[in-house]
Amino acid sequence: MLPDKRISRFMSKHHVLTLATSSKDGLPYCAACFYAYDTLRNRIIFTTDTTTRHGQMMERNPKVACAVNLETKVVGRVQGIQICGSVVKGDSNDKECYIKRFPYTALAPLNIWAIEPDFMKLTDNTLGFGKKLIWNRPELQ
Repeated sequence: MLPDKRISRFMSKHHVLTLATSSKDGLPYCAACFYAYDTLRNRIIFTTDTTTRHGQMMERNPKVACAVNLETKVVGRVQGIQICGSVVKGDSNDKECYIKRFPYTALAPLNIWAIEPDFMKLTDNTLGFGKKLIWNRPELQ
């Protein structure tokens, strides 16, 4: 089951996420990454090198979290999403989706990753103050 269309629409409108990783011993780290969202597979696709701190952490501990936010000072326009899931090495469909979103990367060597969400929570004040839309992976409910 795919998330509510409002969640998909929000994810598709934005392109930078804050990725939170942790080492096996619990040391946290976060990094900003460009992303593409695959609405049909509900996957968040990004690229990072395995030599980065977060890349090394993801290889040892695939459980990640991320957030995407609309930056605004207008309370009635506040929107943001928090996501928990697992990161996997991206496949050819992921790479195609990422390059479609960021065509200038077509000739670059890319280490494609995909987040497979288990949980997504969109806070959207345009629907009412503090309105939240929550999606959980069906098999985890």
